Amino acid sequence: MVDEQARPGRVLITGAAGGVGTILRGGLAALGWSVRGFDLVTPAEPDSDPDTGPVSDAVEWIIGDITDPAAIEAAMADVDVVIHLAGIPVEDHFAAILHANIDGTHQVFDAAVRAGVPRVVYASTNHVVGYYERADFTDTKLGVGARPRPDTLYGVSKVFGEALGSYYHDRHGLQVACARLGACYAEPHTRRMLDTWLSPADAVRLFHALATAPDLGFELVFGASANRTGWCDLGPARRLGYHPQDDSERFRDRFADQPLDPDDPEVRYLGGDFTTALPPA
Repeated sequence: MVDEQARPGRVLITGAAGGVGTILRGGLAALGWSVRGFDLVTPAEPDSDPDTGPVSDAVEWIIGDITDPAAIEAAMADVDVVIHLAGIPVEDHFAAILHANIDGTHQVFDAAVRAGVPRVVYASTNHVVGYYERADFTDTKLGVGARPRPDTLYGVSKVFGEALGSYYHDRHGLQVACARLGACYAEPHTRRMLDTWLSPADAVRLFHALATAPDLGFELVFGASANRTGWCDLGPARRLGYHPQDDSERFRDRFADQPLDPDDPEVRYLGGDFTTALPPA
């Protein structure tokens, strides 16, 4: 459970101008966090909370690149928690993945230790286990202890990030939570997202819980809403204080006319069409 006495402090969000970062900026500010955003650019849209609407002047912005050790370390001054979102969120050429997702993540963890930040919440992905098949989980849930089966080089980079978090916990005592996020959008876009959907409001609940959970060591959790057909075990996240309130079931009718081909990657695999994705030409 979340420590009810825990008071939000200052959180640094890398990749704060991106999709999930936009959700968390306003949502965490509305919960009392002092939010510092770090990204290559600042967003054009005002910050907002998924439940209450616009949040004015909620974010302190620092522009920089996570692969710049000095820039990312400077951004961590007086920070209580880092939420690391920055990186490439889809398949790409290995050189790009290596720069942004592997070197960049190393720089973030290393800077956190140098700056004395006690906790990092790392945005991983369910694509670290994307090659698991639906047929294997009709009567049970996929647990965080299952071996990684990444579906892309992007997924491979997130396996690296999880391993790096484990290393920094064991070597340096850093508190680390790795959240294997599902599809974080206002609504599911595909039938598969009915299983993996993470609503914006639940995303705020998840990251707030991981940022405030007492006695954190190293944790792997899945990040999804309370979807009736979800594949993944939310037990570890619930144990840390995450209480999802949303369910994708209300969107199911919009996909009722789509054919259900068991050999379609979107139906067969947890990772969906990421299992067939190629780097851009």
